Amino acid sequence: MEHITGNNSFDAEEINALVESLHTYERKVLAALPQASSISQIADAAKLQEVEAMRGLQWLSNKKLVSVLETAQEVVSLDKNGEKYKKEGLPEMRFLRALVKESSVEETARNAGISSDEISICLGVLRAKGAITVKQGISTSISNDAGQGRLVALRTPQGDRLAGEKSPEEYFLQKKFPLFLNGIQPDDKPALEQLRKRKSILKVEKKTLKQFSLTGLGNKVLRIAAVSGDVSDRVTPAMLRDGSWKQKKFRRYDVEVNVPAVSGGKFHFYASFLDRVRERFLAMGFAEMAGPLVETEFWDMDALFMPQSHSARDIHGAYYVQDPKYGDIDPKVIETVKASHEVGKGTLSKGWRYPFSVEQARRHILRTQGTALSARAMSLPGLGIPGKYFSIARCFRPDVVDATHAPDFNQVEGFVIEEGLTFQHLKGLLRLFAEEFAGTSQIRIKPGYFPFTEPSAELFAKHPQLGWIELGGSGIFRPEVVKPLVGREISVLAWGIGIDRIAMFNFGINDLRELFSSNLAVLRAMKVS
Repeated sequence: MEHITGNNSFDAEEINALVESLHTYERKVLAALPQASSISQIADAAKLQEVEAMRGLQWLSNKKLVSVLETAQEVVSLDKNGEKYKKEGLPEMRFLRALVKESSVEETARNAGISSDEISICLGVLRAKGAITVKQGISTSISNDAGQGRLVALRTPQGDRLAGEKSPEEYFLQKKFPLFLNGIQPDDKPALEQLRKRKSILKVEKKTLKQFSLTGLGNKVLRIAAVSGDVSDRVTPAMLRDGSWKQKKFRRYDVEVNVPAVSGGKFHFYASFLDRVRERFLAMGFAEMAGPLVETEFWDMDALFMPQSHSARDIHGAYYVQDPKYGDIDPKVIETVKASHEVGKGTLSKGWRYPFSVEQARRHILRTQGTALSARAMSLPGLGIPGKYFSIARCFRPDVVDATHAPDFNQVEGFVIEEGLTFQHLKGLLRLFAEEFAGTSQIRIKPGYFPFTEPSAELFAKHPQLGWIELGGSGIFRPEVVKPLVGREISVLAWGIGIDRIAMFNFGINDLRELFSSNLAVLRAMKVS
């Protein structure tokens, strides 16, 4: 291999290293560049596919061997009819060649394989060129009424001459497309204009085109590469078997060159986020609760002291399950909750003062709130007191889909049970959650209303794009909830947070739907920690 030993502009050692690092695609593209500039021209000259030529050009550009000039150009390309007519010929020329004597227009078109939609344009073009005459004839078809006229056509002497040669429009369609509009020869422009007037034959679009040329360094490298001899890109099993690798010259590999990104498998970013939330709660000493997606009204609403006439029970507030319609519940638990609803038994409350329906309590619905899991957990014999409990619960409510609402969503929900807990403890807990999971100290705690807590509060946090948004609700469970399930009155702090919205803070997005995106570009861009 010839080496450069000195140069006023370029470092000789660097140029020699570049030559030794050239891939096969790069060598072929370099050799083609002196006589070609566009992607298609380079690919043809280098005997490469366009994607291979493009890859070689990208590598050469990264090495400063090729420069790129982008220009806005009007480009002529074939539309759907143009592709068809390039293969089959223009319909008027097929019609003209099929017309060997005075014949029915319909019959000639059928013989030429021309559709009924193309007949009018055929006749119009051929008559304009003086190639045919058309007149009304007498129908001899049994299917037509006697005496009904039909169109017949006859080739003129001019038509005889045109039928024996290709038309200018046919010659134009046989060119290699796309073509630059400003590069079309004057002799071809009449054919171009005729074809542009017709439907879906040509399309002219403005495109940004790239033209490639060798840089000064590229010219130097090309000169050396041309005399460097064959270079192998890899060691093959055959080379290892026969030992021929010892005599081969191998390409130097550039470990700094840009290569296509490889997207490996990874967890979905939101699923991974929920796992981290779970780990944080467990690290803070919370025990995890679990329960079914298909729940009864009893655990979802009745056990939480929500009256059976409450508006949340309406069909617009929950998804009701048709089959199985009812579920089984421990009769002892139902009785204590029923008495709490009707007369407030065991508490200072008078209850809701209505006849409680056990049948309605057994109705199956899709879980509307994670608090149903708290109700189940408080009724368990092994409930730890004091204790801290949480769950990540998927919930369902009919809702209008927008940037912050969806018909199915995730809640992080739980409760803390211990003697002597107050609202101040609850405020501290909410602030901790906002800082720990939403990463913000800008919060507001406002009075709220929930049938099962008193007092009740709502947690708001400030999102960079959406402003103040609600993260969840909270409160202290009413005695009418606690006494029937736990068996005694005790302070229970309850909270439910829309973890979907908290995830929006963490990922810097402003549309809830992006959390559940199946768009590969979005999924690949999101970081999973």
